[in-house]
Amino acid sequence: MRVTRGLLLVLAIPAFLVLTAISTLADSSPSPAPSGSSAASGAPALPGDPSKGATLYAQNCATCHGASLEGGIGPALNPIEKLPGVSNPLDPGFLIGIITNGRQPQPGDPKQTAMPAKGGNAGLTDQDVKDLAAYIIQQNHNPGGGALSPGELAKRTILWVSIGIIALVFITYLLSSYNMRWIARRAAARRK
Repeated sequence: MRVTRGLLLVLAIPAFLVLTAISTLADSSPSPAPSGSSAASGAPALPGDPSKGATLYAQNCATCHGASLEGGIGPALNPIEKLPGVSNPLDPGFLIGIITNGRQPQPGDPKQTAMPAKGGNAGLTDQDVKDLAAYIIQQNHNPGGGALSPGELAKRTILWVSIGIIALVFITYLLSSYNMRWIARRAAARRK
């Protein structure tokens, strides 16, 4: 009985470690470039600092556009709602212009609420506006908090499937050993 338990542990632990190593190596795609970098993505660099923009957004914009940019009084900003006549609503120049000057509702707009210049806070500087635009752009590159990359999804799937298989093997072992003891007891009882 101890030999089989030992054998099970000798096989299960290395198998778990190997599967974990494989799942770690499953993400062979190169890591994305940092937010402000334009080298890998070909996209223009962000116009400001998205971390500062997040703070400014919470203080000035969340009331109308929602705490998670989901919309409310104003349109959703993640994913950003399409506006008629605007080819790229994530263009930094367009966003900076809207935040700086505000916007009156146009026919076909998702919301018919006017946006005041600088969200009604005249104290916002030009850099603050750029930081807000950078935050909105960055959040739209990670819609809904960011989907997992295919490599990360594979890695997590392999890990949890491996844990499940190892757990099932262990439970099967426990049940079979209990069943074998039960059969042995029944056989001994019949012999008496």
